[in-house]
Amino acid sequence: MTPAALIDSLNNRYATKVFDPSKTVPADVWAALEASLVLTPSSFGLQPWKFIVITDKALREKLLPLSWNQKQVVDCSHFVVFARRDRTGPEEIAEFVGEIAETRGTEPSSLSGYKSMMEGFVNAHPDIARWAGHQVYIALGQFMAACAILNVDACPMEGIDPAKYDDVLGLSGKGYSTLVACAVGYRSAGDKYATAPKVRKAPHKIVERR
Repeated sequence: MTPAALIDSLNNRYATKVFDPSKTVPADVWAALEASLVLTPSSFGLQPWKFIVITDKALREKLLPLSWNQKQVVDCSHFVVFARRDRTGPEEIAEFVGEIAETRGTEPSSLSGYKSMMEGFVNAHPDIARWAGHQVYIALGQFMAACAILNVDACPMEGIDPAKYDDVLGLSGKGYSTLVACAVGYRSAGDKYATAPKVRKAPHKIVERR
């Protein structure tokens, strides 16, 4: 992708308000978008999140009134709920160290220094759940950029009731909490926002070079 093509893709991207319910993201394109979620970077690589992909129409109808009745929830192709992990402690760190060792063909004991560093960070952090939430937004940003590059429309949605989402999705008491959602699909020809000019501050107002 050229620099110009990247900027074109980002200019074409907007928070889609009206999706065409007759259009579905092709399986190979969706697989790439899902992989972009899995490949999201996170602090220490701890990945304190869960991504719930919802295509079931009946389930999305249940979420609609919990989303300010925003029709994107039911009209999009795929609906993704981004949840943070509420707890990151010794067990989660040990599991991650084991995954590193298995993937890279080494012994967990060789990672004792890294393990201690992660434990020190977690133990010293005043609000590890809030930290996890910040990581989730990195995933949302990467996901939306991937959508733009593949010419798939998306709409990030904080206008939801997270606690009630947790109830409907069975997350309550499972160690994860809903933070934000993202509707994904293809814009309707009738979405007036598709052609609205982007309103952005002039670069010199927000980009500082030193």
